Amino acid sequence: MAAPARGFLLLGGRLGRVRAQGGSVFRGFRSSGVRHDAVIISGTEMAKQIQKEIQRGVESWISLGNRRPHLSIILVGDNPASHTYVRKKIRAASAVGICSEIILKPKDVSQEELLDITDQLNMDPRVSGILVQLPLPDHVDERTVCNGIAPEKDVDGFHIINIGRLCLDQHSLIPATASAVWEIIKRTGIETFGKNVVVAGRSKNVGMPIAMLLHTDGEHERPGGDATVTIAHRYTPKEQLKTHTQLADIIIVAAGIPKLITSDMVKEGAAVIDVGINYVHDPVTGKTKLVGDVDFEESGHQPMVYPHPSMVLNETKHPGTQAYCLSLMLKKERKKERKNLQGHLYCNTLWGQKRK
Repeated sequence: MAAPARGFLLLGGRLGRVRAQGGSVFRGFRSSGVRHDAVIISGTEMAKQIQKEIQRGVESWISLGNRRPHLSIILVGDNPASHTYVRKKIRAASAVGICSEIILKPKDVSQEELLDITDQLNMDPRVSGILVQLPLPDHVDERTVCNGIAPEKDVDGFHIINIGRLCLDQHSLIPATASAVWEIIKRTGIETFGKNVVVAGRSKNVGMPIAMLLHTDGEHERPGGDATVTIAHRYTPKEQLKTHTQLADIIIVAAGIPKLITSDMVKEGAAVIDVGINYVHDPVTGKTKLVGDVDFEESGHQPMVYPHPSMVLNETKHPGTQAYCLSLMLKKERKKERKNLQGHLYCNTLWGQKRK
């Protein structure tokens, strides 16, 4: 689904190399004395494990006589990146036994037609989850279209009801990238209780939901991380950002700025999760390459020898995101055996009010 995650070591004076999970080689700093290797997490390997769990869950679900989960993706226009992302989602769904379809519409499709499509999919009992691939053309209001998806079928978690329930610490479908980061933190045992966290990025789809998950009460209906969270963004002065990150136990970077975080901005023992996506020109190959927001390899800073390892994950191509998106579908299907989400009880009323 994605290239192996890249890891970075924050530990010394000269560049060294370390072999990480799956045999991939990562560059990093090491000291001239005792070497303290960072713990390098492969997002790809973690995604594979999650996919195996989802696949088993899907087969178990079907063995009980239930309908196979079905994902409908609405794709508008001919944006190459959007088409690439959708193909990956279709492959990911197929790999775990989830049916899927692409509803392809031209870039001049009207907003009303898109809302008609979401209405039809909302009422279709065979459809378990719906995704509208963003961005949409300028003449279409993305918020209106996202709110046109029934909350219980909103796999992206962008509907206003799902976002509202997230902010109220209630059960909801959570945006997939934020869910993937939360899953990474839980599975790797990164401690969040009482810790200082910096989230670099304030988007409503990534930065904001990550911050909500991390700072909220761990004993609420939808447990949070009980962390103290600082949100920064692309306009936060670099020195001010550095002040915050040097105090942080966990840094999550999703600002869309290459080389935003360098090794001198990270304290010993901190965990860094990079979910930035940036396309930059590679002067060596002359081609465009995909990079994150974290840059330790080219930093001129000579870091101290840290007594504790740092933990860095680069989730640039979001292998965990795609896997977790599918797990949300499966969880939603299982909930049909019980009562639907509270939002389902009144969403049809909202649709009627919206369309009048």
